[in-house]
Amino acid sequence: MNETATDLPEQTRPDTGPRPDGEPPALRRLADGVYAYVQPDGGWCLNNAGLVVGSDRTVLVDTAATEARTRRLRTETERVAPAGPDYVVNTHFHGDHTFGNGQFAPRAVVVAHEGTRADSAEAGLGLRGLWPDVDWGSTPLLLPDLTFDGSLTLRLGGLRVELLHVGPAHTANDVVAWIPERSVLFTGDVVWSRVTPFVLFGSVSGSLEALDRLRALGARTVVPGHGPVGGPELFDFTEAYLRFLRRTAEEGVRDGLTPLEAAHRTELGVFAGLVDAERLVGNLHRAYAEVEGLPPAARIDVARSFGEMVAFNGGLPACHA
Repeated sequence: MNETATDLPEQTRPDTGPRPDGEPPALRRLADGVYAYVQPDGGWCLNNAGLVVGSDRTVLVDTAATEARTRRLRTETERVAPAGPDYVVNTHFHGDHTFGNGQFAPRAVVVAHEGTRADSAEAGLGLRGLWPDVDWGSTPLLLPDLTFDGSLTLRLGGLRVELLHVGPAHTANDVVAWIPERSVLFTGDVVWSRVTPFVLFGSVSGSLEALDRLRALGARTVVPGHGPVGGPELFDFTEAYLRFLRRTAEEGVRDGLTPLEAAHRTELGVFAGLVDAERLVGNLHRAYAEVEGLPPAARIDVARSFGEMVAFNGGLPACHA
């Protein structure tokens, strides 16, 4: 199987040049009162966050994986909002987006989907065990205080932060943060930029449905969960990878291959330059499950899938958190 560069529009093709590993993360103004916090190069546990500053309240969208990285995020946040955020939104349960909750509490109310709270409680601090050499620091588990189903609107004076449940996609219960007055969308890990998408915990078909919903919002600026800020072309690129993934899974099932065997056979083509290409194996475990009839986000053996990613990679994937 091979994808060529001509299969994607110019603006959706990955940048395969040098990674900005030495570039420090910083808060970047996107629009009046709206900021993105981007952590290059977007690999494992190097997620993005967002800040929305209204006339009377401030919202932080996601935190960071380690104590040191969250402290830097807090410092950057306080440059714009000295008192700190009033709300911290967790777009999903993964630790790179939630482990920093404790550094903003008790002042900030932590908000998430009800399912995300349950998933966070179950997962605990387990992510730390995957990369024991990372200097995680103090990351106490702090679960959301305020939960919702469907949608929730946070009103910040003249700005609204609309929290929309769009899962299952990256996980079973993904939430995005839409700021309609500024046409800015924070997608969490439903959308990716120059980084391999990851749907092991969620759904391929659910992700495609979520992308259609997000397109319909009409956002001009899109902040992905990992990788550089972009526009609606990020929907196209994420979708292209997911459709490539589904075709690869269908062909692997047809040919009687395991997900790991299918990954070894697959030529990534235009996707070869993405950060963390080894995620293909975990993604194929999810895609196989759906091809074989398992419902979206139904539980599969995550530990086995991650172990096969490690084998495919020839060692533990790099995590620079």
